[in-house]
Amino acid sequence: MSILQKFKNKRAVTITALSFVILLAASIVLWPVIQEIEEHWFREKVIPPVVLEYGIPVDSFTVVTGEVAPGQNLSQILGDLGVTPSQVDSIGKLSEGKFDLRSIRVGNTYKAFVSPDSTQSLAYWVYEITPIQYVVFSFKGKLKVDVAQKPVRIVRRVGEATIKSSLWNAIAESKLNTGLALELSEIYAWEVDFFGLQKDDHFKVVYDEMYVDSTSIGVGKIYAAVFNHLGKDFYAFLFMQDSLNSYWNEKGESLKKAFLKAPLKFSRITSGYSNRRMHPVLKIVRPHHGIDYAAPTGTPVVSIGSGVVVAKAYSGSAGNMLKIKHNSVYTSSYMHLSRFASGIRSGSRIRQGQVVGYVGSTGYATGPHLDFRMWKGGIPINPLKVQAPPEKPIKSVNMAAFSAHRDSLLRLLK
Repeated sequence: MSILQKFKNKRAVTITALSFVILLAASIVLWPVIQEIEEHWFREKVIPPVVLEYGIPVDSFTVVTGEVAPGQNLSQILGDLGVTPSQVDSIGKLSEGKFDLRSIRVGNTYKAFVSPDSTQSLAYWVYEITPIQYVVFSFKGKLKVDVAQKPVRIVRRVGEATIKSSLWNAIAESKLNTGLALELSEIYAWEVDFFGLQKDDHFKVVYDEMYVDSTSIGVGKIYAAVFNHLGKDFYAFLFMQDSLNSYWNEKGESLKKAFLKAPLKFSRITSGYSNRRMHPVLKIVRPHHGIDYAAPTGTPVVSIGSGVVVAKAYSGSAGNMLKIKHNSVYTSSYMHLSRFASGIRSGSRIRQGQVVGYVGSTGYATGPHLDFRMWKGGIPINPLKVQAPPEKPIKSVNMAAFSAHRDSLLRLLK
């Protein structure tokens, strides 16, 4: 290799090394600037997600929330927001078949979406029909009316509570949805006397709770429960037979029986069945062949079983009285009613659990209550001691499937 060639190679190596040193120094000096440019570039490119409510971009409007006040109607509410009478009239026509404008209820929530510019014109008005369903009145461009539903999120839960005073209080104190009180009273209507619950009775239940916008809106399906009353466990398992969902005990016996335990929900017994009772009005000792349930005037009264109305009348001391014949053996009566349910007349066929009247104080009564009575073969009997026959049990062909289903739920109830 010539001296000239060696010189050229050495020069190339020197230039390469020097270039690397310069680039390294430049990157060290300029690194903070590069980082700032990079962060600025990506920060500028990040687009925040659009927040939607009722399908409307909230960030594009000023949102005014209110509740329907007593005496208010849609015309007044929309008029205060700048909607003209002709627009209200058009909205009424567009709502036909979708939403009855007269059904707006006091206390229900509404939201007005107003443009944020100087005009402050109303773009959308949303009325919440229920926690799930709502109606959107669109004033942006062409007038429109749309009824829609919020998405419902269902969460499977296992809850339990011990009774100290009442079923409702026990559920509330255990931070469970109070809707469980009504659901459990219906499931166990044939098994547990909810007017005779005792301290330390307890229950455990597997159920769905429904949520909208992270707010609980009620109890969904109840899959299984065990209710310990007076030291005895009463099981309930939801299972489908003959295309119908129903509740069964651990043996596959139906929880439904010929008669409900009581004709009212959530009241208290003030006077029991007796052959000698001091009458509160007449002040004399006489038989009281019924059960008195104290409840507010207007509380719905239901028939304990299916049957036919054989008497409907105002009957002196009994006041407004209804008598239902259930079969060739049993008859029940409901007395002191404030009024009868619509459509109830002598000869009417009644189904179990149907509302037949409302609690009152007609006749000889010191306050609103229901005097409930039963006869067996024409002889008065104590309604609290009636042993009603159950409906048909799980069929043998379905027993294996029921047993597997029951066992899977039993593990959650332990």
